[in-house]
Amino acid sequence: MKRLLIIHTAFIGDIVLSTPLLKKIKDLYGDVEITYLTTPIGAEVLKNNPNISEIIVYDKKALHSGIKGVIQLGKRLRYKNFNLVINLHRYLRSGILTFLTRAPLSIGYDIGLAKFIYTKKIKYDKQLHEVERILSFLPENPEKRDVEYNIELFPSKQDENRVKELLTTEDLQETREKKIVVLAPGSKWFTKKWPVEYWNELSKKLSYNKNIQQIIVGGEEEKNIAMEISENCLDLRGKTTLLELAVVIKKAKIIVSNDSSPIHIASAFKDTFIIAIFGPTVKKIGFFPWSKNSIVLEQINLKCRPCEIHGGNKCPKKHFKCMLETKPEKVFEMISTKL
Repeated sequence: MKRLLIIHTAFIGDIVLSTPLLKKIKDLYGDVEITYLTTPIGAEVLKNNPNISEIIVYDKKALHSGIKGVIQLGKRLRYKNFNLVINLHRYLRSGILTFLTRAPLSIGYDIGLAKFIYTKKIKYDKQLHEVERILSFLPENPEKRDVEYNIELFPSKQDENRVKELLTTEDLQETREKKIVVLAPGSKWFTKKWPVEYWNELSKKLSYNKNIQQIIVGGEEEKNIAMEISENCLDLRGKTTLLELAVVIKKAKIIVSNDSSPIHIASAFKDTFIIAIFGPTVKKIGFFPWSKNSIVLEQINLKCRPCEIHGGNKCPKKHFKCMLETKPEKVFEMISTKL
């Protein structure tokens, strides 16, 4: 085993959840060269990982769009002469790319659209956490259990310095004397978003405690969320890269987040307590925080949950109880207890 390719072109959180596999590969196969094929945003979060020899960007919206782009990328992969391809994605294009590598060994899920091309199929066990599902692609390590493999991210010194600048600008008081609470109000899907008025109510309650420094995080799209910025609250939406965001989260005592990528990024840092607010999704789907220093707030007695594996654009039942019944007072009480 000399040259191994991992293919994963899903969302940011999915890419983050695959990082324990990289360490397991190194533990089992030593100095194997790992190439990781992923999206531009996936490449950003995997940067500096010492277990990866090369990152190849699959730009499916531009450079590699359409079947012609897939074939072009497949030719590039074929020249690498991979011994093994591990396809962590379940969709057709990643399956085609696996086939185009012409690798003698390939592994993929037994429910993937291109499952017939794999030399070995892995059962997609819905009862497992996503990290456990991914680690099941390789045999058990006799020296280490799968649950001992951690999510790992590797911000650079430059990332750390950039965050230090952000935390000491605009007349912001020195944050090292305060306890940082990160608020992550965003999600790609509407029903996964805790109502903005709840976020604002929580932020207002936190603002009365002068020993707390609130930091709101998110990408450019999260700027559209109508957050009310209090005096001791720093808004970093759209101002950080993913690894800079990781530095911010690492500095936090607590992060409050919807069921979105920040809960997985936060799972890389054992000292950050994660409060994950789940609405249409449930823990048994397998995408709850991998960190043991976490809790999921959810309405477990609602029979309509889960309504969608990823959430949706509106509540099918039109009552949105899964989110509306998780009150800001509950979250605030939990934060106060932890602090």
